[in-house]
Amino acid sequence: MKDIIGKVAIMGGGSWATALAKIVLSTQPNIHWYMRRPQAIEDFRRMKHNPGYLSAVSFDTDRIGFYSDINEAAEHSDILIFATPSPFLKQHLQKLETPIRDKVIVSAIKGIVPDENMLITDYFAQCYQVPLENLAIVAGPCHAEEIALERLSYITLACKDLQKAEDLARIFCNNYLKTSCCQDVKGIEYASVLKNVYAIVAGICHGMKYGDNFQAVLLSNAIKEMQRFLDSAHILPRDITASAYLGDLLVTAYSRYSRNRTFGTMIGKGYSVKTAQLEMEMIAEGYYGAKCIHEINEKYQVDMPILNALYDILYERKSPMTIIRQLAETFT
Repeated sequence: MKDIIGKVAIMGGGSWATALAKIVLSTQPNIHWYMRRPQAIEDFRRMKHNPGYLSAVSFDTDRIGFYSDINEAAEHSDILIFATPSPFLKQHLQKLETPIRDKVIVSAIKGIVPDENMLITDYFAQCYQVPLENLAIVAGPCHAEEIALERLSYITLACKDLQKAEDLARIFCNNYLKTSCCQDVKGIEYASVLKNVYAIVAGICHGMKYGDNFQAVLLSNAIKEMQRFLDSAHILPRDITASAYLGDLLVTAYSRYSRNRTFGTMIGKGYSVKTAQLEMEMIAEGYYGAKCIHEINEKYQVDMPILNALYDILYERKSPMTIIRQLAETFT
């Protein structure tokens, strides 16, 4: 693996991208950082923090090479860490002309490419000819807000090339962040989508005043549903209780920092889907994930009552009260 010092690029300007930049700068002397808007870069340089996200985190901007041109950022970097919302990934990549097949691509995106219904790594492999051994993902449980506060957190690096995952882990490991490695790239990618789906349902139930007892049963059924889907979509030995699966599900479903839970809570309180989306300051990726997985599951035909319930609420505009009541009858 090439020397990573000075050649790691953060691709994106949101809260998770900002948290990742903070992490990488704790282990590397400098980074490159791609942000689409030149004005955001100018404001960042002037204020010494990201003006739009995690603004309490200060940066030494002398250690950051900013780029508003995605081609320049890619050309001058060896490792590209993508942290953009999945619905906008294609938009960001439309201007990419620099070949990236020889780069190491790390996806920190918790979603699926809409329309194509493709996992992020599959999209890079098929559309940009990036070899599978150069594709990795970083998964939680890990909220950006707690990284900003340097609270002890854990992440998983997954790559087909396990040695490469272990090499990448050195970029992320510091005194408040522990890393582990595995090879279940697709399984963890699917799990990262599904945990957002289940967090929206947990939020809906919270908004409807269902209590902790019900939430516990909901999530017990959710992790079983997740395992059924993963075992059908990507057969590989895995421990579904590991932090990248169960841990990420729990934090996304319960945490006050979870945008998917917040979105669901608004739905449960009576907001329309459109109104809840307009009032959200950040993307709730589970909204898109519910449709994508629902369509993907037409192939696998896995029994997924929680996913189907959310799809009915979000896309069929069915009554949350009626759907959740019916869903509750399926739980054990």
